Amino acid sequence: MTEMFSVAMCVYGGDDPQWFDRALESVTVGQIVKPKEIVLVVDGPIPETIETVIEKYNDLFQGLQIDFKIVRFETNQGHGNARRASVDNSSYDIVALMDADDVSFENRFKLQIELLKEKNVDVCGGYISEFIGEENNIVSYRKTPFENKDIVEYAKSRCPMNQVTVMFRKEAYYKAGGYIDWFWEEDYYLWLRMIKNGATFANVEEVLVNVRVGEDMYKRRGGLKYYKSEKKLQKYMLKEHFIGFPKYVVNCLKRFIVQVLLPNKIRGWVFKKFARS
Repeated sequence: MTEMFSVAMCVYGGDDPQWFDRALESVTVGQIVKPKEIVLVVDGPIPETIETVIEKYNDLFQGLQIDFKIVRFETNQGHGNARRASVDNSSYDIVALMDADDVSFENRFKLQIELLKEKNVDVCGGYISEFIGEENNIVSYRKTPFENKDIVEYAKSRCPMNQVTVMFRKEAYYKAGGYIDWFWEEDYYLWLRMIKNGATFANVEEVLVNVRVGEDMYKRRGGLKYYKSEKKLQKYMLKEHFIGFPKYVVNCLKRFIVQVLLPNKIRGWVFKKFARS
C-alpha cells in the first residue's frame, strides 16, 4: 500500500554505506504503508560505496513505483541546511524525516498516517529505541509525551520530539520558517517555532525507529560548544516568554553540569538514568 507522502533524507561522505542501505530499506521495502517519494540530499562529496547504494535503490524504486529524487550539494552544507533542502524539494503535503543510519519499524508510517488523520495534527512522532552494534541489542528507550498540551509543557525542559520519527504537514512547517541551521539543535528550534505559531503535536505511544548509539553520541552531546548552543536556545525561549527566568536558570545550570563538567562515561550514565528508560 502506498500513500501520497514524501520521506526526506540526507547522506554525507562520513556515513556508513551498509547502515545507509539498511535505513533506505526500512522506509521503503520494509514498510506496510510505503511513501510515494524519497527525497535524498547528498550533502557534499561521497565515496563510491555510497554511490553504489544510491544506484541500487534508484533501480529498485522503479519497480516499487516510488519516486526517487536526488539533490546534490558540491560541498558539505551542514545538517540543518541539508534537512531544509530535502523538505523544500519534496512533492507532497506530508513529509516524514529519516536519518541515514537508523532503522524504521515496519508499521511506522501506517501508525503515523492513521494518527495524523484521526487527530488532524500538524506534527506526529513517536518513541525510539536505541541500540549498539546489532539491532536487537537495545540498550535504552526515549519516550515522549503523546498529547499536544503535554508536549508543549515538556518542550520547556527538553526537546519534545524524536526528530528521526517525525512526520509533519508542510503548511505548518513553512509557517514557522522551516529548518534553520543551529548546532545540534535545529530540530528543537523548529518545534519551538512551530508551537509558537500554533501547530498541534502528537506522538504515537509506540517505538517507531531503532536508533544507533554509542560512546560517540555522548561525546557529541558534551563540550563547551554544545553547551553554548543549548544556552543560546534557552535564551530564545526566555525572550519569547516560553519560559520564565527561574526556569531559564535551572535549564542552563543542568546543561552546564552535564555537558561541560561531566566526563563522557558519567554523562552517558546520566543520559541513560534520567533521560532514557
